[in-house]
Amino acid sequence: MAVLFQTAGSILAGAGTFHTVAEQIRKQLGPIQRVLIITTQSLRKNRTTDQLREQLYHSDIAADILGEDIFPEPTAAAIEAIHEAIQGEAYEAYIGIGGGSVLDATKLLAVLATNNKPIEDMLGTDNIEHEGIPTVLIPTTSGTGAEVTPNAIVTLPERQLKIGVVSRRLYPRLAVLDPELTLTLPKAVTASTGMDAFTHALESFIGQKANPISDLFALESIRLISGSIVEACEDGSSIRARSAMLYGSAYGGAALSSSGTAAVHAMAYPLGGRFGIPHGTANAMLLPHVMEMQLDAIAGRLAQAAAAMRQGMGHAASSDSHARAEAEWALGQIAEWTDRIGIPQNLTEYGVTEQDLPGMALGASQVTRLMDNNPKRFSLEDLETIYRKLLPTTKVK
Repeated sequence: MAVLFQTAGSILAGAGTFHTVAEQIRKQLGPIQRVLIITTQSLRKNRTTDQLREQLYHSDIAADILGEDIFPEPTAAAIEAIHEAIQGEAYEAYIGIGGGSVLDATKLLAVLATNNKPIEDMLGTDNIEHEGIPTVLIPTTSGTGAEVTPNAIVTLPERQLKIGVVSRRLYPRLAVLDPELTLTLPKAVTASTGMDAFTHALESFIGQKANPISDLFALESIRLISGSIVEACEDGSSIRARSAMLYGSAYGGAALSSSGTAAVHAMAYPLGGRFGIPHGTANAMLLPHVMEMQLDAIAGRLAQAAAAMRQGMGHAASSDSHARAEAEWALGQIAEWTDRIGIPQNLTEYGVTEQDLPGMALGASQVTRLMDNNPKRFSLEDLETIYRKLLPTTKVK
């Protein structure tokens, strides 16, 4: 099987590397003179972006900070509106600093600048003709791995769905992984984004397109996150845990770049698009139930993932040689994590009712890019059954 692997042009990683970003931009992008920093209100308020702009100034790079906020789960229309507002400016690079929504928005703004088409025409795979403006991506959460992937996710309210744009044109020129930027993340965000990253790795490992390269990154991601997610949630100041989570997130992104996610992500899209459930939270809620539904098809692979989980958690290797027993241990461990770190388990908290399930199942089934990568084919009835497990009043055993 031939495998094509790509990722960010360069990756700068390590505690404190944020303070050398300007120097690296000069090395990677050459003699540029003007850039735009794309971020969120909270990072503007805590002066992180001011520190970055000052760095750039001392490297003779003028930097503007985007005044508009990038909200979580941005819509295609919101991103296009920002593009319209800035397209007359002569920016030579875009720097995205923030969570996955900011990084995805930065990628899309970069290609909107050079491709005369709306985001809707970019949806799907390989629908972007021209390279975008060069981008530098600096994650401040440990979840999406967007800094190393060819993916960008947008919300389409009219379809009540979140849909991906996938193109090699979306890879950044430089990704910066500084765990110090994640030290102040609240527990809820740490939990949601961390389980998103774990889902990326696990789905990439059990998916139809899994391959030796994606397996390498996926198993290391699983190991790192398994040994750090609880600590990162309970002691956010732990640089050890924050480093493992950030690198685990990037490795998960590298894995999905080569293999791709599957049914968990497809089923999360209607939850985000229609009910506004944060993407990582939706993935975490669905993950054990989707895996349980296809345990007969993935027990062997899940047992291998369990070995990486045990290693990350400092546990001795299991003496049980039965793959299914190890797979069931892994599912039990995931359920224990989600309970301990506070992931909700009740869709009714977000307004989901029994009557919503058929439409949600249909929406998920139409995300064929992901459903086709799933190890087991799910019927609409199967999808409804999985969603129903998260409605406690009608819980299916």
